[in-house]
Amino acid sequence: MPPSEPHDDRSATAAEPSVLNIDARALRGLAHPLRLRLLNALREHGPATASGVAERLGESSGATSYHLRQLASFGFVEDDPTRGKGRERWWRAAHAGAAFDSDLMQHADPEVRGAMGVVLHEIATLHAQELSTWLGTLHEWSHEWYEGSSISDFKIRLTPELSLELAQKVNDLINSYRGRVPEGTEGSAVVRAHLHVFPRRAD
Repeated sequence: MPPSEPHDDRSATAAEPSVLNIDARALRGLAHPLRLRLLNALREHGPATASGVAERLGESSGATSYHLRQLASFGFVEDDPTRGKGRERWWRAAHAGAAFDSDLMQHADPEVRGAMGVVLHEIATLHAQELSTWLGTLHEWSHEWYEGSSISDFKIRLTPELSLELAQKVNDLINSYRGRVPEGTEGSAVVRAHLHVFPRRAD
C-alpha cells in the first residue's frame, strides 16, 4: 500500500520525504484513535509538548503524554532536542509518512487485521475532515485557488494489476511536483492530495 502522508510544511516541499515502513508490531502500536490524531497533529503542525498538542486536540495532557511515549517506543515520534527548557519535553514526528504492507489486511492474526482496519478508517475520517474544512472555508481563498482545486471521481473497469498501475502512476505524478516550490514562496500553500482507488461490486 502506498504511503499515507500527513505532512508538515517542510516535508511538503522536500523532494524525498522520509517514510516509515510499518510491520505488524508497529501497526499494533499505532492502532489507537488518539495516537493517530497525535501523530497527524505533529506532522501537520510541527513539534509540540504533550500539553500543547492536548490543547489543540481537546484532550488531557496526561493522556497525550502517555500515548506520545507509546508512539515513541514504536518509532513514530521522537524528542526534539532543539526545543524546550528544563523539564519541558518537546515531541516531533520521526517520519513524514508511513507505508503499510498490503498483506497486513489478510494477516493470519485477526488482531493485526483489526488494527489495520482501525488505522485505515481513521485515515479515511481524517481525509473527510480535511475536505469538509476546505469546503467550509472556500470563501477565504482566492478564485485562483478555487480553480486550482479539484473534487473528482471516476468510474473505470480495471483488473487488479491495472488498478495498481494506475495508483502507482498517480503517486509518481504527485511526487514529481515535490521540491518545485520553495517554502515561503508568495502565493503558495501546502496542498493536500487524497488518492482513493478501490473496487465496487456491480450489485
